[in-house]
Amino acid sequence: MENNNTKHNADLNSNVASIDSEEFKSLPQEVQKAFQITVRGCSELLVASDWAKKLLNSYNTGKPLRIKLGLDPTAPDIHLGHTVVLNKMRQLQDLGHHVIFLIGDFTSLIGDPSGRNSTRPPLTKEQIEQNALTYYKQALLILDKNKTEIAYNSKWCNELGSAGLISLASRYTVARMLERDDFTKRYKSNTAIAIHEFLYPLIQGYDSVALKSDLELGGTDQKFNLLMGRELQKEYGQAPQCILTMPLLEGTDGVEKMSKSKNNYIGISENPNDMFAKIMRINDELMWKYYNLLSFKSEEYINSLKQETEEGRNPKLAKEELAIEIVSRFHNENLAQSAKNNFNTRAGGGIPDDIPFLDINTQLPIGIAQLLKLAGLVPSSSEAHRNIEQQGVRVNGEIVSDKGLKLIQGKYTLQIGKRKFMKVNLT
Repeated sequence: MENNNTKHNADLNSNVASIDSEEFKSLPQEVQKAFQITVRGCSELLVASDWAKKLLNSYNTGKPLRIKLGLDPTAPDIHLGHTVVLNKMRQLQDLGHHVIFLIGDFTSLIGDPSGRNSTRPPLTKEQIEQNALTYYKQALLILDKNKTEIAYNSKWCNELGSAGLISLASRYTVARMLERDDFTKRYKSNTAIAIHEFLYPLIQGYDSVALKSDLELGGTDQKFNLLMGRELQKEYGQAPQCILTMPLLEGTDGVEKMSKSKNNYIGISENPNDMFAKIMRINDELMWKYYNLLSFKSEEYINSLKQETEEGRNPKLAKEELAIEIVSRFHNENLAQSAKNNFNTRAGGGIPDDIPFLDINTQLPIGIAQLLKLAGLVPSSSEAHRNIEQQGVRVNGEIVSDKGLKLIQGKYTLQIGKRKFMKVNLT
């Protein structure tokens, strides 16, 4: 299997190769650099030669390009998988281009069928508004607030009206809509496709028309929708946008796409200790993809780090460095270092400094199994007994071997395994 850095270089060479080599070499160094930053880690850039021309025109005129990213607020929290495209937006923003963070409050009412084999229930207006509140705040942990335009597609979609929507629908055929992979599979399997689902890619494409975007970003599963925007811009007499797709990031299981529903996600609003520990649990091979897509370190540095690891350096050290960078980004460096220390203390069987504290007012003495359950460390007394039998329970650092142990008034540090801790005060 080719490593991620090899794949990235192949992506870069492929995108550059789609431009006449002499033409690319004739571009100013600043434009070549901007192009290389654009394609770092990407899956595909369409059309690469068009993008080079847009960059050159921006360089010559001093006019920033309009970069669009649309997100439907289908959940209240953003995880690291979402940040792959946000990181790319920040890189383009740092090059001086105009970034538009589009909240799909109108399209969320429809429900995006991308990658699904059944109709997804649309969200209510109240759910969308609630989720959108946290989206913007979390996105600004990555994007520059002073250089980010926030847009809501309900603004122009509500103005379309029924006549405008019919006019929009007339610009695309059912046959072309059925070229979309998930629609094709559902059609062939006689799985229902609701008419309103055809409206989703149309409206997402119309967003590009309304915003006059030069480049739209998205995951690889969004390619059809992104191409729709390019086609509709031609229909409305605009220069077609270019399209940049980014890889989908696997979750902590190393198999499935990062998702809350798969419980393999790393949320950017999680506490530093949990975030650090989850990053440390990814496998060594996946770590390099995380570096390529999530780290702001240079490619040269990442390549040298990878080479050192291949020559015998403990991969745990590289993973710690990645975890510190990411936790620092969403919290701060001090909390990241503290999370590292706590993780290593837990891994070594010690007691970390940062342990939750709980006052428990109950009838005393209390059995150890009941106490572990009250403290939220186990779901049931039987689970507590199982952990005790496996010598996985400690009180104040001492292994508990007696399932009938009872505790009296006082303060105790409870521990299950290497990672679950709770300080309790029994009164």
